[in-house]
Amino acid sequence: MRVLLFTGKGGVGKTTTSAATAALAARRGHKTLVLSTDPAHSLADAFGVELGDDPTEIGDGAYGSLYGQQVDIQQAFEASWREVQHYLRDVLEQGGVDPLEADELTVLPGADEVLALLELRAQVAGGGWDVVVVDCAPTAETLRLLALPEALGWYMERVFPVERRAVRALRPVLTHLAGVAMPPDKVFAAVERLHGELAEVRALLVDPATTSVRLVLTPESVVVAEARRTLTSLSLYGYRVDGVIANRVFPAGGDDPWRAGWVAAQATQLEAIESSFAGLPIWQSAYRPNEPVGLDALVALAEETYVADDPLDLVATPEPVAIERVSSDEYVLTVALPHAERRHVELARKGDELVLTVGSYRRLLALPSALRRCVVDGAGLRDGRLRVRFRPDPELWMRS
Repeated sequence: MRVLLFTGKGGVGKTTTSAATAALAARRGHKTLVLSTDPAHSLADAFGVELGDDPTEIGDGAYGSLYGQQVDIQQAFEASWREVQHYLRDVLEQGGVDPLEADELTVLPGADEVLALLELRAQVAGGGWDVVVVDCAPTAETLRLLALPEALGWYMERVFPVERRAVRALRPVLTHLAGVAMPPDKVFAAVERLHGELAEVRALLVDPATTSVRLVLTPESVVVAEARRTLTSLSLYGYRVDGVIANRVFPAGGDDPWRAGWVAAQATQLEAIESSFAGLPIWQSAYRPNEPVGLDALVALAEETYVADDPLDLVATPEPVAIERVSSDEYVLTVALPHAERRHVELARKGDELVLTVGSYRRLLALPSALRRCVVDGAGLRDGRLRVRFRPDPELWMRS
């Protein structure tokens, strides 16, 4: 199975590009599902068909086995979060909140994207597809979403067990003092279930044999700058980018001075794209006077974009995080951070974890046992990789 996630700044043609890639994969004989995690749900508009909360066949088989899906968020939310929502609603109502307002207040923030990712997990686990293409939300929302499985995992492993034990032991006392029912076990079970499902999503999304992210951009300075930051952030969280699609490129030629100005401006940005994403495939799609809608137009767009390349090929990329023993008393942990600037990178050791912050994004890296018994001996950022040196600490080794 091949899983491709498309993301990029809003308005760059991400949905059209993901729909075109899915259509081409189906045309070439792969049973393909294209799934939207974007709350805007413009995927149906790209195909010019109605899509529902179950996989819907597109094109009646004329383009191979192609299906599209836009998840019924309300139905999926109730199935995954019902116990927690009912408990929170009861608490709010006991506090005097109107029942209708309580319903609104207990909606999980970001539920659309989270539940769409859970649907992706379910579709992949079902094994019914050769290719799953994901039309992700715009960049910022996607990055927050992709950070969620690991962040929730940290909370569940370190904080949640303590809280659950405390509530179970003190439930009668706390209920009496607070005047509000403490969470029953089924609430904790629902949270644990969500954690387990998101952990499976994370494992799927970082699997180099299956999944990769594709960046869609337009040759404009602001968009290219954001794409560079996106590459840095995706690498921070361990996700692999396997290519870049430069969309809406003006073709050269003709005597129109207005177009000539755009061609010149875009040429500068296309050079920046080549240097910024060196080592990755970079595809281009030409500017079109009309938006491609429908299977014929989408397949034509994909064929012109990928030319002779197979859009499903796996591209070899370096390990996002690697550990090397360079001598008997030194280890080096490296983290891929392309385009990161030293002034935006912060590093701290906290117990058995390394806290790595790049700009507004933070990741807690759990250290393997060998490095837990070491101390940080320095760090440096070079050639797009952060190198953290560790040396053994005799006191920690004696304690262990």
